[in-house]
Amino acid sequence: MSASLYNTDILRLAASIPHHPRLANPQASVEKRSPVCGSRVTVDVRMDDDGHLVELGLEVRACALGQASASLMAAHAMGMTAGELVDARDRLLAYLNKGERDLEFWPGLNVLAPAKAYPARHASIALSFEALAEAVQKAAG
Repeated sequence: MSASLYNTDILRLAASIPHHPRLANPQASVEKRSPVCGSRVTVDVRMDDDGHLVELGLEVRACALGQASASLMAAHAMGMTAGELVDARDRLLAYLNKGERDLEFWPGLNVLAPAKAYPARHASIALSFEALAEAVQKAAG
């Protein structure tokens, strides 16, 4: 693999996913799996009455890029609304698959920019954002 793809920043993020153990009583849980590489992410959520994410549980079994993406997602998702998290997922997918150029919508995500040139890695990068967006939509009703 390319050295620029698996750089020190990505490896550091992959090794430091914020501690969010699975929730015992989530409002919603979603598991996403990449058929390309087998990466898997499970997300548990609880939302408050105002529709903000207040609890997050994770189980991440993914490559370094998927782990780094999950780390960034988990570090900044708390307190956001379902709409904001769905928008983040949509913007990430647009960046990876539709030629969008902006990653500034999520703090630190630009560290994954080198992976744009590797379409086989896109699914793993998107997993945590996809699982979270689906889970908060379920929880929001």
